[in-house]
Formats: sequence, structure tokens, C-alpha cells
Amino acid sequence: MKKFTLLCAAMVAAVMTAKAEVEFAYDAGAEIVSAYIWRGQYNGGLSFQPDAEVGFNAMDDAIEFRAGVWANIGASDWGFRKNLPYVDDYNPNTYFVPEVDFMAHVTAYGASLGYNAYYYCNDGSDHTSELWFGYNFSHFFGEKAGAYINWYTTVGGGGDLKPETDLKQIAKGQLERQAFSTYIELGYDYTFEEIGLTLGAQIGLSPWESPIYGNDQFACTNLSLKVNKEWEFEHVTLDVFALGSLNPDGVNNDNAFVKASGDDKIGVQKLNGTIGVGIWF
Repeated sequence: MKKFTLLCAAMVAAVMTAKAEVEFAYDAGAEIVSAYIWRGQYNGGLSFQPDAEVGFNAMDDAIEFRAGVWANIGASDWGFRKNLPYVDDYNPNTYFVPEVDFMAHVTAYGASLGYNAYYYCNDGSDHTSELWFGYNFSHFFGEKAGAYINWYTTVGGGGDLKPETDLKQIAKGQLERQAFSTYIELGYDYTFEEIGLTLGAQIGLSPWESPIYGNDQFACTNLSLKVNKEWEFEHVTLDVFALGSLNPDGVNNDNAFVKASGDDKIGVQKLNGTIGVGIWF
């Protein structure tokens, strides 16, 4: 995190030194989704997801910096499964706990470097952090049609421990075994500007063993398709969307879809989808 902060400071200093025109920028809004889907994984049911970012644009938007916070609050949050024993100070009874993520990234001429911190509001130290970098080809080809590639690697937190790690270590935040889970996303979006409709496709790859993505070797863990429709007003943008995703890794006729509800789907369901509506200011 310290290195990333220094990089951002250096970028700001370079922009100021060049006496470039710097414009304040922000994004704020929220979505309501029928299911919380993250990188193809089912992470919860009906959810409310607020989001806010602030930063700046410079060099005719060729350089930008953003820092923000995102949260997920599910309809099933604060629920409990009874009668599960405590493991030292760790309470395994809560599920679908609220999530709060802190994010920052700097982008220059289509190339991005960022940091994400994921926090879960339970009574353990269940959190992860990751570094990521990527490139968006729309910087040169225009936002109407853009391909991109992002690389995410977990660098800290309980979520990057291997499955056999003792829950006591998770509760105390001890990281004796780090898995450095990695996710590579290849994506392409195409926007029909006349009707405000965007079609998107993503391929997610996990290049080595990962307890987060559930693979023990190189695997394609996510194939997703998304359609998004926007309506722009004077100060507000309204959008509706639908997303479908499939985890090809290990899919067969028996486990493509789990006939279960709630947290029984987490980490095992291979076919997922969600619909949602969002409002942005």
C-alpha cells in the first residue's frame, strides 16, 4: 500500500509540474441486484450496493486518479445459523455479512494500477486485499468499442489462506500460508450509442491454485455476458442490466446448478445470474 501511495503522489506531482489543467471528478450512486455475483461467483441474494468515488482528471482525461468505497448489504444480512461451535474467538454462525470495500487506482493513457481492500463485517478478521493492473484499449479506439485486460493478485488478508489453514489463524489474522490467488479478466464491451445499450463479455482465468476461485491448477473460472441499458437525464443516469455467468472449471451434469438456497450456493454453484437497476449522479 505504501508503494502504491508513493506512486500516486508521484503521478500527482508530475501533473502539477506540467501545469496541466486538473479537473475534480466524482461518481456516486447505488444498485439493487437480485443476486450478488462477484467474478462469476454467487456471494449472496437480493442486495443493495452503494458506491462513491472522488478524484481528478488531467491531460485532457488521459490521466485520472480515483479513490472510493463500495458496499454490499444483502437482504439476508445479520442472519444466523444456530448451534455452530466457536473456534477460539472465531464465530462461524454469521453469513451474508455486510461487505465494505476500499479502492484506489491511477490510470495513464489506458494503463491502470490499483489497490482493493475487502472487509466483511463479522467478528473474525475475514478480509483480503489485492493489487491489480490492467490496460483498456478504448483509450485509443474510443469508448464505443473497447477491449481490456486486468490482472488481480491477492496480497494480504484471511481470504488468501489455503483451505487447510486453521480457523484460529484466520481469527488472529496470521498469514503463515499465503496463496496469492490471481484472477485475470479479459473483456470486451460494445456500446450502441444511439440507444444507450451496451453488450459486454468477460473471460476469467485463475492461473494457479486458488482457494478463492476454487481451482487447484490453471483454470477458466468465469464466462460472463452482460447487457446494460442507460437513460441519461440532466443530473442523473439510470441503468438496468442483466448478467449471466458460468464457471467452466469442473462443470458437469451434476454440479452445473446447485438446487439449494442461501449460503449453500456459495463456492459451489457454477451457473449464476443477476438482474439489477442502478442510479448514478
